[in-house]
Order: sequence, then structure tokens, then C-alpha cells
Amino acid sequence: MGDKPVTPLLDKVNVPADLKGLSDADLTRLAEEVRQETISAVSETGGHLGAGLGVVELTVALHAVFDTPRDRLIWDVSHQCYPHKILTGRRDRIRTLRQQGGLSGFTKRSESAYDPFGAAHSSTSISAALGFAVARDLGGAPEHGLGDAIAVIGDGSMSAGMAFEALNNAGHLGKRLIVILNDNEMSIAPPVGALSSYLSRLYAGAPFQELKAAAKGAVSLLPPPFQEGAKRAREMLKHLTVGGTLFEELGFSYIGPIDGHDMEQLLAVLRTVKSRANGPILIHAITKKGKGYAPAEGAPDKGHATAKFDVVTGKQRKAPSNAPSYTKVFAEALIQEAAADDRVVAVTAAMPDGTGLNLFAERFPTRVFDVGIAEQHGVTFSAGLAAGGLRPFCAMYSTFLQRGYDQVVHDVAIQRLPVRFAIDRAGLVGADGATHAGSFDVAFMANLPGMVVMAAADEAELKHMVATAAAYDDGPIAFRYPRGEGVGVDMPERGEILEIGKGRMIAQGSRVAILSFGTRLQEVQKAAEALSARGITPTIADARFAKPLDRDMILSLAAEHEALITVEEGAVGGFGSHVAQLLSDEGVFDHGLKFRSMVLPDTFIDQASPEAMYDIAAMNAPDIERKVLEVLGVEVLDARASS
Repeated sequence: MGDKPVTPLLDKVNVPADLKGLSDADLTRLAEEVRQETISAVSETGGHLGAGLGVVELTVALHAVFDTPRDRLIWDVSHQCYPHKILTGRRDRIRTLRQQGGLSGFTKRSESAYDPFGAAHSSTSISAALGFAVARDLGGAPEHGLGDAIAVIGDGSMSAGMAFEALNNAGHLGKRLIVILNDNEMSIAPPVGALSSYLSRLYAGAPFQELKAAAKGAVSLLPPPFQEGAKRAREMLKHLTVGGTLFEELGFSYIGPIDGHDMEQLLAVLRTVKSRANGPILIHAITKKGKGYAPAEGAPDKGHATAKFDVVTGKQRKAPSNAPSYTKVFAEALIQEAAADDRVVAVTAAMPDGTGLNLFAERFPTRVFDVGIAEQHGVTFSAGLAAGGLRPFCAMYSTFLQRGYDQVVHDVAIQRLPVRFAIDRAGLVGADGATHAGSFDVAFMANLPGMVVMAAADEAELKHMVATAAAYDDGPIAFRYPRGEGVGVDMPERGEILEIGKGRMIAQGSRVAILSFGTRLQEVQKAAEALSARGITPTIADARFAKPLDRDMILSLAAEHEALITVEEGAVGGFGSHVAQLLSDEGVFDHGLKFRSMVLPDTFIDQASPEAMYDIAAMNAPDIERKVLEVLGVEVLDARASS
């Protein structure tokens, strides 16, 4: 861990108002100090690095020109907000990022007045900013002020349909709204050059009606040396999929592209927009992800989200593990299935690395499809693939699959199409906190008629479930698995096809049965060891399926024990609720069975380590031990003390 950077200018900045007295040259120097502070902080905490480094100059310029928090600055996804937090009174806590009790890795309304809208999923900023703009013009609540609404969107977020829905609505309403397109992959515009630099300065000095005329081809407004270049630029723009022409057709005045790392350009354009805008404006800024830090610039995928790292080398400091990650097990198992069946294809929504499908793409590049940040499209695209005779695996994080739920219902489940949903990051995920927790997928998937829902108890079970899903053609099927490494069990050479709706017995005991669904099975087994020391030997079973339930196994457990406890890494309404419904329908409760269901609490749990989050949720081994003792009526002062 290196020394903290020397930051004489930044040391004088506590809130954005402190930037108002700085010269433009000072603001340029301040940006570099903010960049060094960001690198230093993230090296100690881990987190999203590349996106934040790419908007350092933009962050400084926005806070210098606009009057936050009266002006509402909304960061899309907000994983790039660390520089923003440094400048808005939170620098003293920046080294608590993503830690229990520390700063969130995203914007969070309860954390600061400078975070007017919380975000962690993409493509929401323009919709939210438009809401602020309309609220401003309709009076709103007095305490909310009457400032500008500014949305900063980029890093792939413009690939989602919601962003264009918002642009369309904003253009129709015609409200004063500022959208900054942070284009950090050059996927929309050509590289910045001398011409665009000149045009940006021209924009900053001309009335908006002249700018609009120039954009429509009034080349005569330009000095003769630039007229030919402007003609070429105009023709190039006409052929872009997304560019000034499209934004203007949607009702926006388009400015750009400008160099998002040139403080002079940024300040000039933002000041002009602030003083003259009277409707929706889109500023197109070209930036570089990881700007100013060679390891992040050279590997933007690895610099996107990083563990703690050495500032000098950029090498990440990760604890060694002997067990493979669940994500890698999924990817390798899917590759095996695809090698045996050319109908197996894979779909992901802008997360090929996160879902492991980058490994699949190396082997089968024509059979993997990254649809961008467009989960709704990804689900329905998968439905079309299935209807066309292929065997699609739609691999998404649990938290992101929520965005495509209507399509899961309407386009997949109702039509009983055999889409295989690989649900990564199930359960509590740690430092990303509540926004990324996979808490609800069991409840919302198992409620759908005809949907098969599985959960892997360990990495070997995951391999079996991939094989099971590949072979299942009778309708949609889903399997969930957590973030991180497996538990170190022996791995089979090939996955086995499981019998649909059948669980497995793990250990035979008496009095109480614990029915586990998912990877809490390891905690159940730890609890059983502690209970054995008290003379209580529980029966343990792994349900494997939340839908269809293993009816025979559950009814047998209920008949042979005085108490039955279900344990799952999901919210109420999931596996335990389905078990309770079965027991109720069968009249089991009439015979005195004691039933308890251990689920995630009815609250959003802030970031911490996964272990600490499950502690807060009361889902670890001592909590399971306590639940068994309580249901059996055994008095205990503290079950945790024995564990």
C-alpha cells in the first residue's frame, strides 16, 4: 500500500462551492489531484475504477459550472461517482468505499444531498432527470429547489431501450434538460481531432440557433479553411447509427463531439449551455475509460471492477483459493454441453466476463450473443432462439434479470419456450450492496406456471444442473448459483441429468428435519455439527428444486419429524412459501407439525462482506442452530457461543 498522493488544491476543497474561486488552470490541476486520490483510495478498497477515472475532468467541470446540489446531477449506473464523492464532502470517508458502514459504491440519496437519485442499474438517468425537470417547472416541493437537471450517461448505458424512451419523451416535452453522453468506447463517434476541437469552441461562442444551422449544413458559417472538413464531418455524421442527426430528430440540440478530458473545452461548453439552454440539450463528450492510470487504460475490462491492488503495478491482491468459482464452473460445463450439441447457444446482456461467457466465446464465437445492456431484449431474443429450434442459455445476474421480468412471463413462460436461465450472483453479494443482491429470483421465477427452478448447493451440483437444463425441452428452466468460489467438493467429469423435481437426502437424524435450497447447505451442516454436541441430530436434505417440489420427500420429512425447517438465500415468497403451501394443502399442519422458514429479512441490506451480510440476515450456522433449538423448545442463552 503506497503513500497517499500530495494534493494541495484538493486539500482546500470540501464542497463544490469551493471550486467557484479557482481559475480554469487550477481546475485542470485539481482534476489530476482528484484522479490520483481516486486511484489511491480504490487501491485500498477495491471497486469500480476505470469508469471513474474517465470522468474526472467532467466531474470537476460540472461541479465548477453548475450549482450542486440545487442543480441536480444524476450519474447513470453511478459506478463512476467516486470523484464526485471526493468533491462533495465525503473525501474523509472515501477509503471506506463498499465496506460495512462505509460509503456506497454508487450514488445514494440517504448518503448525501449531492446524490439526488440513487442508481446502480443502467440507463435510468435521463428518465430521472426529466422527472426532476418537470417537477421543477411545476413547482415541486420548495425544499427541492428550482435548479437544472443534468444526466450523465455512458459506458454502454445508451444501448438500453429505456434511455431512448426517455430521450423520446424529453424531446416531446421540450423541457430544459441537459444530457451528457459520456462516450468512453468511441462506439458512437469518430475519434476527436482538430476539427471537432475547433467546432466545440465555436459552439461555445455562438448562439444556439447558429449552432443548429451549422449542424444542418450551413457550412458558410465556418471560416473557409474549415468548410471542406465540415462537409466531410457532416457526411460522416449522416451515416452514423447514433449521432447528432438522430438526437436532433428526437428533439435535442446536439453539441459535440468534444474532448471530455480537455478542461478548456468542457468549461466553455458547459458555461454556454448553462447560460443559454432553453430546451433539451445533449453534449457528446469523448472520454477514455481508465484515463491517467496505465494499468486501467491498458485493460479496461479488468479495470472496470477491481479488487484491492498495488498502485505501482496495478496487480490485484486477491486471496488464493483452491476451489473454482461458480461462474467458471458454469462456463466450463456449458462448453461441454455445447461441444456435444450444436444447438446450445448462449446469450448475455453486456456481461460476458461476469457470466463466464467470454470463455464460451473463445470456443464457440458464433454461438454466443452479447445484446448489450438490454435484458428485456435478451430474454425475448432467447425466446426467439428457442422457438427457432435452438437451446439457448440466457445468462444474467439475478439483479439484472429483474429488468427483463415481463419478458420472462409473457414471451417465455406463457409460451412454454425452453429458455434456460443461468442466474448468477444469487443471494447476497457483498460490496455492491442491496442494488446487486440476488434476493428475489426464486420468488418471481417459481411463481410462474411451468417454470422449473433449481439452486445449486455446491459447484458439482451446478455442473449437474447445467446438464439438466441442456437436456430439458419441455418448457423454461432456471438454475441459480452465488458469486465467488465453490466449497471445494470433488468435481465430476461430466454433469449428470437430474430427475426433475427430485431432491436428495444428505444426513438422517430425528426430531427435526432441515430442508436446504441452495448454498446455505454448508451452513446447515455446520449447524448440525454444533447441534450434535447438544445431543440433537437433525435430518438434512437438499431440495435441489423449488419448482416442482419433491412432494414425496417433503411429505415424508414432515411425517417422520416433529419439526421441519426450510433454509434458502432468497426473500419471502420463495422456496419456503411453496413448501408451506404444499403442507397446508395436504393438511399436515392439522397433525401438529412445527414448521419454520428461514429467508432473507424484509429489508435491503447495505454492503458488507457476504459473511457479514448473512450474519445481519441471521442466515449463518449459529442462526440455524438457534432456530432448531427454538422450534424444539430447548432453552439456550446464545447458540452462537457454541459455534
